[in-house]
Amino acid sequence: MKKSKWTPLNITLGSLFVALTAVGSNITSIAPFLVVGGVPITLQTFFAVLAGIVLGSRLGAFSMFIYMVLGLAGAPIFAQFKGGIAMILSPTFGFIISFILIAYVAGKIAEKKRTLPMYIIAALTGTAINYIFGTNWMYAAYLFWFEAPEGFTYKLAWLWMIVPLPKDILLAIFAGSLAYRLEKITLISSKIKNQRHTA
Repeated sequence: MKKSKWTPLNITLGSLFVALTAVGSNITSIAPFLVVGGVPITLQTFFAVLAGIVLGSRLGAFSMFIYMVLGLAGAPIFAQFKGGIAMILSPTFGFIISFILIAYVAGKIAEKKRTLPMYIIAALTGTAINYIFGTNWMYAAYLFWFEAPEGFTYKLAWLWMIVPLPKDILLAIFAGSLAYRLEKITLISSKIKNQRHTA
């Protein structure tokens, strides 16, 4: 099967999600108290999930890859306006890597069956990947190459993640619902345009 090429519209939408993820990552700039155990509570996961479902697995994952590369290149687009190659050693960098996986997996699931329940399942699965990959990376970072807080344990790492969990579950459900709604609006708009052209 021949792979479809990305159109200028695809590239524009991909760039839009890079920008949205950057904005979502820095919500703590106006609410600095949204940092628990060194982990900022952000909207990055929400936009990574949305990118995968709306843009598709390949373009969604690629847009998140570009987001990561731009941040590592020095653009202050990671949480708390951080950026630079040194972020690779950060305990939270695993969450950034997971955005690529989130978008790809959520997109793949949504591509199988374009229904509201499937979109929500895709979003919740993506959120689970974010937590599993990110939390284990954080634990490994504190264990092997970053100075761990006093009394830090694997259990404590997961306890830190309990705080943002309800928010991320609700946002995942909202992301799936929003993506489904956007697709329906797009389909209706396309049908109306086609009817006008054939009238």
